Amino acid sequence: MSDKIVTCEEIIACTKKYHPSDDMGVIQKAYEFAGKCHEGQTRMSGEPYFIHPCQVALILAHIMMDPATVAAGLLHDVVEDVEDVTLETIEKNFGSEIAAMVDGVTKLNHVDFFNKEQQKAESIRKMFIAMSGEIRVVLIKLADRLHNMRTLDTQKPERQAPIARETLEIYAPLAHRLGVYAIKSELEDLSLKYLDPPAYASIKEKTEQGAQERQALIEHIKLSLKAELASQGIEGFEISGRIKHIYSIYRKMKAQNKSFDQIMDLVAVRVVVKSLKDCYGALGVVHSLWQPVPDRIKDYIHSPKYGIYQSLHTTVIDKSGSIFEVQIRTEEMHRNAEYGIAAHWRYKEGRAADELDDKLSWLRRIIDWSGETGDAEEFSSFLRTDLFADDVFVFTPAGDIISLPRGATPIDFAYRIHTAVGNRCVGARVDKKMVPLSTQLSSGSVVEVITSQSSKGPSLDWLSIVKTGEAKAKIRSFLKNASKDENLARGRDMIEREMKRLGYTYAQLFRPEYLEVIFRRNSLSSLDDLYVTVGFGGLSAVQVINRLADEYKKTVRQEAKPELPERSVLRPSTHSSQGVEVEGDAGMLVKFARCCNPLPGDRIVGYVTRGRGVSIHRADCVNMLDESIEPGRVVRVSWAQDASTDYEAEIQVRGYDRAGLLADLSNLFAGLNVPLVAVSARAQKNGTTQINLTLSIKNTAQLDKVIRQLQKRSDIIEVFRTGQ
Repeated sequence: MSDKIVTCEEIIACTKKYHPSDDMGVIQKAYEFAGKCHEGQTRMSGEPYFIHPCQVALILAHIMMDPATVAAGLLHDVVEDVEDVTLETIEKNFGSEIAAMVDGVTKLNHVDFFNKEQQKAESIRKMFIAMSGEIRVVLIKLADRLHNMRTLDTQKPERQAPIARETLEIYAPLAHRLGVYAIKSELEDLSLKYLDPPAYASIKEKTEQGAQERQALIEHIKLSLKAELASQGIEGFEISGRIKHIYSIYRKMKAQNKSFDQIMDLVAVRVVVKSLKDCYGALGVVHSLWQPVPDRIKDYIHSPKYGIYQSLHTTVIDKSGSIFEVQIRTEEMHRNAEYGIAAHWRYKEGRAADELDDKLSWLRRIIDWSGETGDAEEFSSFLRTDLFADDVFVFTPAGDIISLPRGATPIDFAYRIHTAVGNRCVGARVDKKMVPLSTQLSSGSVVEVITSQSSKGPSLDWLSIVKTGEAKAKIRSFLKNASKDENLARGRDMIEREMKRLGYTYAQLFRPEYLEVIFRRNSLSSLDDLYVTVGFGGLSAVQVINRLADEYKKTVRQEAKPELPERSVLRPSTHSSQGVEVEGDAGMLVKFARCCNPLPGDRIVGYVTRGRGVSIHRADCVNMLDESIEPGRVVRVSWAQDASTDYEAEIQVRGYDRAGLLADLSNLFAGLNVPLVAVSARAQKNGTTQINLTLSIKNTAQLDKVIRQLQKRSDIIEVFRTGQ
């Protein structure tokens, strides 16, 4: 990808749009200084290196950053790349504020996410500590990563996928958590381009093929909305439309096991209005024009995502069966939606600046409890649930909104309120009803914690119930300060029970060289320390025994790789008499995996099981991507040419609940000559029903035809094939 050196005038003009009264002299000075520092340097593409800091600065200007941050973007590589320029040089010429940002970015450049899980988690921890000191450092780093991803094709092929993986796992979620969606979406699309090139190219091609038709739909939606909004007295609105990002389509295809053609809501329309009142007025207009899809209306205005993102979302269906999403927000909400935390540097004073610390409260919580866990792997696990998970929004009895990760319980809620509330929690009410403390909370619920001064405090069992790292850290802290003798006895008992459950003996596992591995990894000095740590929940007995068993297996129980027989033609003795060609003994049993239910037409692989023959999976089955899969037991398989029998295929249908729906579907299957093997249905409170169907199918082409026929029905919301 070829870039140009952006002029200083372009960078200043973009910055001035959002900071019209600020002095732009620091940008001019930084531009000239960085230009001289990088003179003669080139990138891997052979282009002048100065292109890179200029593009980083322009990205920062586009996300509304202040002149000091834009200047730091221009200077972010000079200390590291220019021998005679030091941090003191930057501070002398540009002041301590810009020098601190440059120093922070320089340190982050040495954070390595390519190493083992232990070091990787520690690197993430360092990034969060940098964020706690100066959030703008991470925004510069995001801009730096975005330009590097735009030019990733200049890197060596073997480096492209690891960099893209790091971007998708670390930087894109971070941009999402900071609300900088303008960067997040592009990082995800660019990552997919290198992580799954065929899927990226296929989705890109298909979106381009149907672009004209979808653009016509967008224009029709805009015209209808414009006329109706105006007739309802809503003024000064703006309507825009787009086709969803490639990665969001890809993720939905994977999550729901759908093909591109089965993804119905590819179009999104955005309405930006002048006031909060108009947001809800516009929502009423949308629902008067088109039928809303149940369970797809989300109010992020009263329950903001991460305290930053506010918008109304609704998914609707028109008379032709087209499904699309409509987002409604005010102008300020739109700025925050696109630029998140970055948008708040537009303000030098006032309410928006005062609320910035509140919007970063989640960051302070992560820093607080990250120091309380010595296990970096556990810290990484906490991040996956606390940082990168979707949120639910619940209310205190006083009406305050509390944001928690999906799956959180009343105990998590209690510890979010205050440590003392969590420690004294003895029960909870959700929507005025008593519930178990293990209950998973849902958005919109009112949660009341019942406390008692006589409570003995949290129990060890709570660690397996709570979802947030914050709650786990506080529970462990309480238990750690309990009686050492009690923790030692409890820990010894838990370890011995787990060891016996798995069939090991003390002599097998508790060798000094095996224990030393655990001691070193967890900063322990003795077996008693290990027992105490397990006793208060710092480590689980399962973790300890599994790690000791791993060391034992390395030296004592090395398993030989299975020898694979020559290729032959087999027929499965179960599932059907359909033949497959498989590498294996001609008498070996062949079974079709229930996790993915492969059909003729699917790409398949075989896995040699222990004592149960060859298990046939779809090639994209997630179980075949598990790290525990032994490559030596994967064999080539293919469908035999004389395929003539039927297979069971499972689909899930969601439709509008009404009398006679199942009978109508049965008639449809009969008309298609597709036998119905099994059916189960469950009515929902919102007037819809979820139906799971098992059909007798010859191949994927026949199944696709069935799904297309179902999708044409006005009483069907969605239908897709189940199985991984």
